Amino acid sequence: MSSTDPLDISLVPEGLRALEFEALAAEFGTPLFIYDEDELRRRCREYSKNFDTVVYASKAFLCTAMARLIAEEGLAIDCATGGELQVALAAGMPAARVVLHGNNKSRDELIAALDAGVGHIVVDSFDEIDRLIDLAAEREITVPVLVRVTPGVEAHTHEFIETGTEVSKFGFTVSEGVALDALRQVSESPSLDLKGIHCHIGSQIYRLDAFARAIDRIANLAQEALTKCGISFPTLNLGGGLGARYISDDPEISVADYAQVLRESVDKAWSVAKLGAAPALMVEPGRSIAGPSAITLYRVGTVKIIPGVGTYVAVDGGMSDNPRPVLYGAGYEAYLPERISEARPRACSVVGKHCEQGDIIVADAHLPADVRVGDLLATPATGAYGYSMASNYNMVPKPAVVFVSSGLVRAVLRRETASDLTRLDAE
Repeated sequence: MSSTDPLDISLVPEGLRALEFEALAAEFGTPLFIYDEDELRRRCREYSKNFDTVVYASKAFLCTAMARLIAEEGLAIDCATGGELQVALAAGMPAARVVLHGNNKSRDELIAALDAGVGHIVVDSFDEIDRLIDLAAEREITVPVLVRVTPGVEAHTHEFIETGTEVSKFGFTVSEGVALDALRQVSESPSLDLKGIHCHIGSQIYRLDAFARAIDRIANLAQEALTKCGISFPTLNLGGGLGARYISDDPEISVADYAQVLRESVDKAWSVAKLGAAPALMVEPGRSIAGPSAITLYRVGTVKIIPGVGTYVAVDGGMSDNPRPVLYGAGYEAYLPERISEARPRACSVVGKHCEQGDIIVADAHLPADVRVGDLLATPATGAYGYSMASNYNMVPKPAVVFVSSGLVRAVLRRETASDLTRLDAE
């Protein structure tokens, strides 16, 4: 498609294409996150159909309504902090379906997880292994554990979200025998039950060969663990990372194709390493479930034409509700939702209201030629790492979040008010 053509309609969930946007803006204000609940559920079911265990990565987007939806769809949930754990449990997620992550879990977070009875804890350092052994021994329990391993594989994504290289702050490196030492320490502890290996190489990945290379290295580690230490395990958690489609040029990779690559790679690697039956596969999608299921609705406040430079279309949100462009240079599309089928010949930059020149939501946007102050403007595929990374920069209240199912709208997070901005003040 040409950049001046109407928006590629496939970027917008079907349930969000014909809403009464002015009515939504009047009731909930702008900016506003709008999720297609039916699309969220469809994506959960697509994963469940293709994998043994699916663990939703809650960092992508979490509130009690989202955790409740995940629980209803039969998925497990990944919590990386005590706060995420609290929200998941408050929503009714069974603790046995919680996987606790994090590279620096505090003693209090581990205690909360153990007391709740979480299903797995992913250990990330030798300090944590020691801490967990002590806490489990005090309680006279055995803790199910996955050991997080960094295989030394580049995922061909932004460096800030690439987590499988040897310079990563996460996990135990395969090189120099570090990961093997971690597996040995866990397996030798009567307080820990080694359930498997965890390997997450990064986020927003389109090249599936990166997963295959990581699996080969994990199989080599598994072979070494078996021959040297007699260690085997029933589960391989391959994390998340499947790329979501943000702009029309992004490829769309089906969950079925992704699952096929992972399964075939594991089967082949385990066969070559003579490890017997392949382990059960666990994955942790977040972005690919939440991201494409939502749009963000804004109101245009200023259209500024700078001769010889270009046009800035300023909206009433920005980096406080979507920091991904300023953090990663992430790309998005922009459109006028009540004129979604119109051509977009006006080249412009959609910018926010914050006191940063880098507060740009869509750097290379195209909109209808007559975009004007007061228009509603939307960006698709904003369901992941928008609200979850939102801030009150410049003391801007966080937006409301609504779920839409079969045309029915319900608020799941209210809009912050001016009084919310001072509620934590001690004086």
